[in-house]
Amino acid sequence: MAGPALAVDLDAVLADTRPVWDAWLEDASRRARVELDVPTDRAAAAPLLDETLGDWRPLLQRFAADRAPLWFRPRAETNAALRRLAAAGAPVGAFTDAPRELAELALAHAGASRYVEVVGTLAEVREALGEDAVVVSSRDELAELR
Repeated sequence: MAGPALAVDLDAVLADTRPVWDAWLEDASRRARVELDVPTDRAAAAPLLDETLGDWRPLLQRFAADRAPLWFRPRAETNAALRRLAAAGAPVGAFTDAPRELAELALAHAGASRYVEVVGTLAEVREALGEDAVVVSSRDELAELR
């Protein structure tokens, strides 16, 4: 019998993408010689970046890929919990406001992508896994799940 579906906070539990995002914004601002004053909510920042930088997603992806090993590392306890839950049949989704390119790269470097079925906002993950998906907001919460 499958366990409950899990919606895991990517940044709080699996791999914090915020430092990479912030470093990329600083780098992109310097390179483009523009002031990038974007909202903290990265989903809301996307349209502003579209206006200011145009096709910015490949730039973010390249920047993050070059630096990913510095920021994203596998966590043995976290991956063991994910492995245990996947073996029990619990579908897992990861939610974040980070652009998908950054989220997927972080999951891959953290060693968690093989356990995650869907990546997106919390609403997108709940739509894919069901509204009754258990939201996991910390590593401790993940470790306590059976």
